[in-house]
Amino acid sequence: MIWVKIYRTPQDTLLAAADEDLMGKEFKDGKYTIKVKESFYKDMLVTEEQFAELFPTCTVANLVGERTVSKAVEIGYISPSNILRIKGVPHAQFSILE
Repeated sequence: MIWVKIYRTPQDTLLAAADEDLMGKEFKDGKYTIKVKESFYKDMLVTEEQFAELFPTCTVANLVGERTVSKAVEIGYISPSNILRIKGVPHAQFSILE
């Protein structure tokens, strides 16, 4: 399962998503650190299929975890070459420019 939270501004819709088992954890690797904060990622717990259905409505995404990032790659929103691994945990972002 994947935790998701959607943020809306007049210009953008941000999809924040992270694997359920990563919630509350922090990963550091050299100059990179990612904190999987409940306050940022945790709103709705969804299946991978439900997660995939959210992408067409978003202009920006912040993604963490194997299930989350792999699904985004599978459906064509993230290129494998754009994945950053922090202590082995995949992290990816995308933005649709207008």
